[in-house]
Amino acid sequence: MTTVQTVTGPIDASELGRTLVHEHVFVLNTEYNQNYQDDWDEEERIRDAVEKLTELKGLGIDSIMDPTVLGLGRYIPRIQRIAAQVDLQIVVATGLYTYNDVPHQFEHRGPGLLVDMPEPLTEMFVKDIQEGIAGTGVRAGILKCAIELAGLTPGVERVMRAVGQAHVQTGAPITVHTNPANESGLVAQQVLKEEGVDLAKVIIGHSGDTNDVDYLCRLADAGSMLGMDRFGLDLFNPMQERVGTIIELVRRGYVEHVTLAHDANCFIDYFSADAKAHAAPNWHFRHISEDVIPALLEGGLTEADVETILVDNPRRHFE
Repeated sequence: MTTVQTVTGPIDASELGRTLVHEHVFVLNTEYNQNYQDDWDEEERIRDAVEKLTELKGLGIDSIMDPTVLGLGRYIPRIQRIAAQVDLQIVVATGLYTYNDVPHQFEHRGPGLLVDMPEPLTEMFVKDIQEGIAGTGVRAGILKCAIELAGLTPGVERVMRAVGQAHVQTGAPITVHTNPANESGLVAQQVLKEEGVDLAKVIIGHSGDTNDVDYLCRLADAGSMLGMDRFGLDLFNPMQERVGTIIELVRRGYVEHVTLAHDANCFIDYFSADAKAHAAPNWHFRHISEDVIPALLEGGLTEADVETILVDNPRRHFE
C-alpha cells in the first residue's frame, strides 16, 4: 500500500489508473494576472477547466500529475474548486521553476549567504509535502525542478539540490523539466544522485522532444523514467517522430521507463488562445487518447504495453 496525495485527499497508488504524468491546469504569472490580464474571468476559467478535465476523464484518463510550482502560478484554492467538480484525480507539486536564478526572496537567505541559515527552499518543499500548501490542507505529491539550455547555473543547481534533499526527507518522487538538446537530463541525474536521490523515482521531463534513442536509453539505464510528455507540441517534435521513438524504445525493452503526457493546460498566459491554437492545434488534453494511442498500437505496441505505460509506470513512480 502506497499513499498518493491528491487535491481531494490521499488515495492508494493502485487507484491512480490511467495517468498523464505532466499536465497543467493553469500556467500564469500572478502579478501579470492581477495587474494586466484585463480579460480574466475567474468563474469562466474554472468552468472551462472543469469542462476540459471532465472530457479528459471521459476519454479514459483517471489522473493527472500537475507540476505547476512557484514560478508557474500555482494557486491551490482555485484547483480545489475544480477538483471538487471533476471525477479525475489531480496530483499537485512543490518545487521551483527557474532556468537561471532563484527569486530575490531567496537570494540572500541560505547556507553561507547574508542571512546564514538552513536551505529555506528545502524547508518549504518539505512543508508542502508533509503539512500542506498555504493552509489549504492539500499536500503536494511530487517535486519539480528545471534545467534548460543555460545549464547548471548556480540558481538551478541550488533548486535542484533542495528538491533532492526534500525527496530524501519525504520520499516524494521528482519530475525535472529538461532540454534534450544539451542532454541536461544527464546533468540532473548526476546532481540528484549526489543528493542521495533514488533515480528510479525521477521522471526526466520532455524526453520526447528528442529522437536520440541512445541518449534516452542512457537516462533509462540509470533508472529514471522518460517523460514522453509534450504530445501536441509538434513544433518541437512532430507526433509521428515522437511515436516512432517510443516504438523503438519499447522494441529495445524499455517499455517500463516510458510515460506519456501533453504538457498541455486549460489556460496559459504566454499567448492568446487563438495564437496557441494556430501554433499548436493538437496541443490539448484529447490528443493522446484520440491520436497517439491509436498510432502506437498501429505501430506495433500491444494493449498490454499501453497499460504498462499509462497505469503501471506512473504507479511505480510513487511506489
